Amino acid sequence: MAAAIALGAFGAYSANATDEDTAAAPAAAVAKAGAKNKNTTRSTHLTIEAATKAAQATLDAAEKENQRVSVAVVDRNGNTLVTLRGDGAGPQSYESAVKKAYTAVSWNAPTSELAKRLAQAPNLKDIPGTLFLGGGAPVTAKGAPIAGIGVAGAPSGDLDEKFAQAGVATLGK
Repeated sequence: MAAAIALGAFGAYSANATDEDTAAAPAAAVAKAGAKNKNTTRSTHLTIEAATKAAQATLDAAEKENQRVSVAVVDRNGNTLVTLRGDGAGPQSYESAVKKAYTAVSWNAPTSELAKRLAQAPNLKDIPGTLFLGGGAPVTAKGAPIAGIGVAGAPSGDLDEKFAQAGVATLGK
């Protein structure tokens, strides 16, 4: 019994030492991550306020030309930040706008340019979540893509892309 008590005390002591060691380890990891080093990078992101402003400017540009569209703004990773479905926009336009925005930011190019690449690489269209039709425009900062704006619902991809570019232009003001 004395041996069991001794082992129990040793086990408790070991557990406590391990808990203290574990508590110290995250603090050291935080210090290393917070220090400027070659293992971390900082990236630029579009704020929700800016994404909303761009989406509204895009929708306004379409409405001025009596076009019923949906607008999507996605972040650098393709995650949807803002979507606006204009009055009377078709049900397919919502998903198409998101896919155009995702495609534009993924390749850092307007989707009308990417659609032209299909002649040389027809398998591009098979990449999940993408849509190679005019209407998507990338948003860049310091030469790198930080977001994408997609528009769908106008009678042509050229019009969709014109409206998306209006949203991008608003961010430059």
